Amino acid sequence: MTTPTTPAEQHALADQIVLVTGGARGLGAAISRAFLDAGARVLINYRTSAESAQALGEQFPERALAVAADVRDPEQVRGLFDAAAEHFGAAPTTVVNNALVDFVFNGDARSKVADLSADELAAQFAGSVQAPVQVIQAALPGMRAAGFGRIINIGTNLFQHPVVPYHDYTATKAALLSLTRTFADDLGCEGITVNMVSGGLLRTTDASAATPEEVFDGIAAATPLRTVTTPEQLADAVLFFAHPWSRGVTGQNLIVDGGLVKG
Repeated sequence: MTTPTTPAEQHALADQIVLVTGGARGLGAAISRAFLDAGARVLINYRTSAESAQALGEQFPERALAVAADVRDPEQVRGLFDAAAEHFGAAPTTVVNNALVDFVFNGDARSKVADLSADELAAQFAGSVQAPVQVIQAALPGMRAAGFGRIINIGTNLFQHPVVPYHDYTATKAALLSLTRTFADDLGCEGITVNMVSGGLLRTTDASAATPEEVFDGIAAATPLRTVTTPEQLADAVLFFAHPWSRGVTGQNLIVDGGLVKG
């Protein structure tokens, strides 16, 4: 006699279709690869990194699909889900909002308080708040049909440790954290969880490649683990929120930075 499976067991990582926005390079590529290594089918979204997206997809030809879309455009977002349904036979029910549009992690190049403009704030709001909302809205019909959904937003530890003047970036990521918690309350009754994973400086991505070695060393010395978090380590935490092990967790922000900041 076989033991009936629970809903959580029916949505193991290997059974999921996952959309990773900005999934072709840096942290996004690490997240895409982690899901692919776990047996999931992955829609690798990209905007300009076509070569990287295709190269990653070719390593997993039966389970990866690279699709170009600017997630700030709702019509292109809908096209992502149409492409997944056509290729995989179903829409994604796990979404990782990772895309970060046109932002340079260079404190010297970012506007200080006196110079911060409405245009800068609006540009980051479009990429870090409105785009994830549009992706989530496009995912909801498929999640509701499945009675299951996992939404994982990528945040930052700079709320707790504002050591660089990324005012527009941190303001919009704070807004995304607020939506993470309110969406979790709104969608939990439908079997959909919404969580955030927040890192700090990662060693090393395209965005952090120009960071001086002494900065990495200083951050490592300040952490209990005496190391700088890697994209792969942060990707592990993302997988946790998609795994059945996290089925009782929603509305949470998990900081993955080697213990640099607390809570």
